[in-house]
Amino acid sequence: MTAASPLPLRALGGTGVSVTAVGLGCAPLAGLYEPVDPAVATATVDAAWAGGVRHFDTAPHYGAGRSEERLGDALADRDRAAFAVSTKMGRVLVDHEGPWDLWAEPNGKAAVFDFSYRAAFASHLESLERLGVDRIDIGLVHDADDHRDAALAGTHRALTELKAAGSIGAIGIGMNSTDAAADLLSRADFDVALIAGRYTLLDQSALDRLYPLCLERGVSVIAAGVFNSGILADPSPGARFNYAQADRGLLTRARAIAAICDRHGTPLRAAALQFAAAHPAVASILVGARNPDEVDDALAMYAHPIPGTLWQELKRAGLLAEEAPVPA
Repeated sequence: MTAASPLPLRALGGTGVSVTAVGLGCAPLAGLYEPVDPAVATATVDAAWAGGVRHFDTAPHYGAGRSEERLGDALADRDRAAFAVSTKMGRVLVDHEGPWDLWAEPNGKAAVFDFSYRAAFASHLESLERLGVDRIDIGLVHDADDHRDAALAGTHRALTELKAAGSIGAIGIGMNSTDAAADLLSRADFDVALIAGRYTLLDQSALDRLYPLCLERGVSVIAAGVFNSGILADPSPGARFNYAQADRGLLTRARAIAAICDRHGTPLRAAALQFAAAHPAVASILVGARNPDEVDDALAMYAHPIPGTLWQELKRAGLLAEEAPVPA
């Protein structure tokens, strides 16, 4: 991939695939929690592009294919060599009527787990069609936390063959559980690990085993969920943590972090983004956005100056792991 972007480009593992230091997470474009106008979805991708983003992450799971379709429409007139798309395997779409899971725009489909070898190839072809592209830059095994053996026997095998054939540039995992992710990385060869919500200002569990393993094995990390579903963007009553309403303890901790950020003239959002990006295993952070304003804000927060004294105070207060790397 080549790109004219103000954001740094980082190679993934030993592959020829590169991603910008900030990527756009496209789950919200599929109507996560509430509907999104297709024109707003396109404008959101356009805003990311204008800000230098050249990595776009999606999945069949997101809105039962709607995210891939909207992303493909928004990127249709862009130079294919100038951006990287990551999508996922491990679910197939089936007929389904009515509301579904977290998605507010029913389309007659739902995604169900299937980590079989055959399903992976079918999923790959369907993603290509929805995205309107001839190749996938990054293919990820999706949410295999409770299906590890099946994912290795089926999806990983298919991804390895697709990579060897040049149909996919880099292969990896897209997961939430650090233990399950580390188990998969220790049992098979991957180039990249997309991990959601496990290395944030509220949850540094990836430090224990996962990130050291990634460094040891040369696996690049894409850090997603850096706001932990919203609580680290705005820790108000009703804020979400990991897709559910945050409990009182998490709100109290998030507000304590925010108070320290305030004393150092730093928005909580800026600290959340830059902390997640600072670990040496991390090649890129993903920011989910549902409109252009959220994109513009995230990019501004990524560039916001932060004094080193903020990180020192967070560690002194026991709000950050002492061993956690922080921005220079």
